[in-house]
Amino acid sequence: MIKDKQYEALRRVVIMGNGGSGKTWLARKLSLYLDRAPVHLDDVYWQPGPHGDGIARDKAIVIEEVRELSLTSGWIIEGVYGWLVNVILPRATTLVFLDLPEDECIANIKARGKQRGESDESFQELLDWVSKYRERRNNWNSFESHLRMFEEFPNEKVRLRSRTEILEYLDRLADR
Repeated sequence: MIKDKQYEALRRVVIMGNGGSGKTWLARKLSLYLDRAPVHLDDVYWQPGPHGDGIARDKAIVIEEVRELSLTSGWIIEGVYGWLVNVILPRATTLVFLDLPEDECIANIKARGKQRGESDESFQELLDWVSKYRERRNNWNSFESHLRMFEEFPNEKVRLRSRTEILEYLDRLADR
């Protein structure tokens, strides 16, 4: 079980990385250790329901909801949206950056399949978008932006570059 000092460092956790890097999976695993439900920024950003899938909500409303959430005492928030991560980072106690190779992220997305009623076209667009993670410039949802946020983050932080490193990180948490 996680000890008090480490638990305190994990009070407010942000997990960021490319699509398909394992953010949701890791958030679910951490939620078991920390006894709190993860928040998926996809669920906040996209309209819910069968007719809302693929329709973004108003950004001002989303930012306000995320800001209010960040004021609560404990959370695990995961997502690729750098512009939303940037809203919550000032309150985060730990930042986890999943920096996996794009080919692995693409394989993970293909393995999980379409989500939220994705069409074949939107699924292919997602795969293309994920493949360009390190190429995008001046974009909140890019490697460049995520790396900058990681490097500037003043609190506990960890950068995991492979599935093995992610599993070892979880093992270290379980052993403490």
